[in-house]
Amino acid sequence: MTQQQNKQGLGPVPSTSTRRALKSGAAWIASEPPEVAEAFLASLPDEALAALPWIFEFWALPHQLAPEGDWKTWVILGGRGAGKTRAGAEWVRSMVEGATPEAPGRARRVALLGETYDQALAVMVKGESGILACSPPDRCPRWVAGERMLVWPNGAEARLYSAHDPEALRGPQFDAAWVDELAKWKRAEDTWDMLQFGLRLGDDPRQVVTTTPRNVEVLKELLARNNTVVTSAPTEANRAYLADSFLADVRARYGDTKLGRQELDGELVEDMEGALWDRAALEAGRVTELPEGARITVAVDPPVTGHAGSDACGIVVVGVVQHGAPQGWHAVVIEDCSVQGVSAHQWAERAVAAYEKHGAARMVAEVNQGGDLVLDAVRAIDPLVNVQSVRASRGKVARAEPVAALYEQGRVAHMPGLNALEDEMCRMTMTGYQGRGSPDRVDALVWALTDRMIVPARNVARPGMRRI
Repeated sequence: MTQQQNKQGLGPVPSTSTRRALKSGAAWIASEPPEVAEAFLASLPDEALAALPWIFEFWALPHQLAPEGDWKTWVILGGRGAGKTRAGAEWVRSMVEGATPEAPGRARRVALLGETYDQALAVMVKGESGILACSPPDRCPRWVAGERMLVWPNGAEARLYSAHDPEALRGPQFDAAWVDELAKWKRAEDTWDMLQFGLRLGDDPRQVVTTTPRNVEVLKELLARNNTVVTSAPTEANRAYLADSFLADVRARYGDTKLGRQELDGELVEDMEGALWDRAALEAGRVTELPEGARITVAVDPPVTGHAGSDACGIVVVGVVQHGAPQGWHAVVIEDCSVQGVSAHQWAERAVAAYEKHGAARMVAEVNQGGDLVLDAVRAIDPLVNVQSVRASRGKVARAEPVAALYEQGRVAHMPGLNALEDEMCRMTMTGYQGRGSPDRVDALVWALTDRMIVPARNVARPGMRRI
């Protein structure tokens, strides 16, 4: 239908079954004079007029419509209020609904994943833009509270799952999934992995992710995959459904900030909010040579267990120059020798090898978990290693903050080849570690710099009385 035909009220209206034609339906109505819209609505049969409010593709914004083509994951990135939840709910409808209320759709077993069960229920199911609110009366699913499940008239089911309970996804299988706010989950990697193992029914299992972007590894890895498609939009894209005062207020306060780019523009900001280290600063402090007179320390943060699923054993080599006053001391991080999934004997061999390779003067090992067994493992390899125990009495963040301050002062540089360590450092925030497992490499780094820079400087600043 051409614009000229519309204005004259001539010709048939676009078929509601033609997806491409529907994409601009609401935009066309909004852009035309009232009489054109009235003529269009008057031309519809009663059945079509009753169905029109439930045909999402007619009203949807471009970023709310699933891209065509062969994809596994559709990620909808958007600012607050950009219409992500509505898009996710409508996509679930498009997967489970058939031509009639009782006819089968493309999917029959759907996973609905939120950060918690309560949030999934409140937003994805019962929210103003949730599945129940979006479903027409004849196709509306019923909520079975005891099983945390939606059941459609055609027999399709959608079950709720929590990101705090990834093990609940071990066993069930699905042909579709809707994941909400993936970037804010505390156990995102574990839960996402469990979902992928279960997404195995049907000929073409698919999933949609609706999230405000944050600089977390699981989201960045997902966006980098060649079977992922992305749509995005700022908060303003959905301004018709938002209060004008809200947009004015949040733009005035956050418009030019990193938080505003993330929460309003829907941008993936590489620097994690509240991170103790940032990648640009680490790159700016890169060196290729060890300074003369540096004393080498190997720091070890051992795992509790020694099997394939264990945390890594953090092993980091640092050189420190302690010439002059403590304010002038500086360090270079030389090598990350960390290993994972090995026995105590194997990581001890690795630590001793690093000690000998770099001619270290000292090895420090955290003994909170293993006690004397940690030192015994090292001495069993080489009894002449100068190994000292250190014990954590504060949390990881509290221990890391003084070390991060050394970096801010420009007193710590990195040699090349420390990507894994630097990735962990950039995920360490004021509220904790925002990554998978434990930051064992960072822990080892912190132990090395604390032992060779922070503690000695503190002793110089507060000298004691020597008894003779």
